[in-house]
Amino acid sequence: MSRTLPTEVTRLRETVAALHAELVRYHLVAWTAGNVSARVPGHDLMVIKPSGVSYDDLRPDNMIVCDLDGVVVDGDLSPSSDTAAHAYVYRAMPEVGGVVHTHSNYATAWAACGESIPCHLTAQADEFGGEIPVGPFALIGGDDIGKGIVATLSGHRSPAVLMRNHGVFTIGKDARAAVKAAVMCEDVARTAHLARTLGTPVPMTQADIDSLYDRYQNVYGQPGSGSAKS
Repeated sequence: MSRTLPTEVTRLRETVAALHAELVRYHLVAWTAGNVSARVPGHDLMVIKPSGVSYDDLRPDNMIVCDLDGVVVDGDLSPSSDTAAHAYVYRAMPEVGGVVHTHSNYATAWAACGESIPCHLTAQADEFGGEIPVGPFALIGGDDIGKGIVATLSGHRSPAVLMRNHGVFTIGKDARAAVKAAVMCEDVARTAHLARTLGTPVPMTQADIDSLYDRYQNVYGQPGSGSAKS
C-alpha cells in the first residue's frame, strides 16, 4: 500500500540505504543479516530495509516505509523480519531516531555466552558509559525483542545491548549514531575478548568511568557534533 509521504522520507531512504554499506564495510554482517532503520522526525513512521535482499541490491527506492506498529505504508517488498522490534523501540523511546541490528562476531559471541561486556577500557567508558549489557532471549518476528531492548536500555547509558543467543541492537539520536554504536560495540567486544585471552583485565573505578563518559559526551569533538562524535 502507499500514501502521501512526508518529504523527509526521500532523504531518509537515501541515508538508510547508504548506511547499510557501513555494516558491510566494518564487517558487522554476513549475507543478508542485519538491518538499519530511521525514524521519520515528526511522524509516526520509520524507514527500514527490505527482508532478505542482498546488500549489493539495496537502493533508496527499495527501502520500506512502515508506521510505528510495523505496518507497511509504502514499498513493494516485505520489510525486515526485525521490523516489529524496531517499531516497539520507537514507540517506547521517543528520543531514539535510529536502530541497528547486527550479528557481528565478537559482540555476538558475548551474547551467546549471556555475558555483558565489563568496562575495562577508556574507549568503552567514552562511548558506552560502563558495561555493555545483555538483554533477554526472545524469538524473532514479534515485538518481544523490542521489549527486551527497551527494558534493558531504559535508564542505561549504553546505546548497545547484546540480546542473549541472538546479536547486537544499538540505538541513537539518528541512524548514523546507531551505526556508530554498532561499530564501536564490535571493536570493544573484540578487544575485551583479546584482553581475557592474555589474562585478567584491570578494573576501572566508577569515578573514572563517569569522568571519561562526561568528557566524551560533552567536551570531545567539534561543537554541534553530538552523539555521532568520532
